[in-house]
Amino acid sequence: MFELGTDGPLVIMAGVDGSESSIRAAAYAAGLARRQRSKLALVYIQPLPASMSPAAAAEMVTAHRTIAADLRAQIEEAARQQPEGTHTNWDFHVGEGDPYRGLVDFATRLRADAVVIGASEKAGHRIVGSVAIRLVKAGKWPVTVVP
Repeated sequence: MFELGTDGPLVIMAGVDGSESSIRAAAYAAGLARRQRSKLALVYIQPLPASMSPAAAAEMVTAHRTIAADLRAQIEEAARQQPEGTHTNWDFHVGEGDPYRGLVDFATRLRADAVVIGASEKAGHRIVGSVAIRLVKAGKWPVTVVP
């Protein structure tokens, strides 16, 4: 039977969305993965448009695809700038839907040993709960929340 976390982490997953805290979380996760010789899985979940006009929904989907492409380009540039001999094995994944559910699905599918996520920068999340808090409460993996 597969056991999570028994011989050091094999996969460290980080949720990214382009916010400053998610970029810091990705950098922190990359350092962990490099030091632990783990695979780094960077995951961006494109939120599905809420009920809106078809034209607005199409525009939102296009914007999220642009964000995903920009994130991939930033990650590739950061990987190229790593000093010689410090290569980190990484993958970039894109999903659609609810960010919490998407991250849980990817963490399960990738058999993540740890999840790293940036703290929410939205004030309303103090009341209804952020993705980070929901991941911590899920209790399926060690979760590191990066400010």
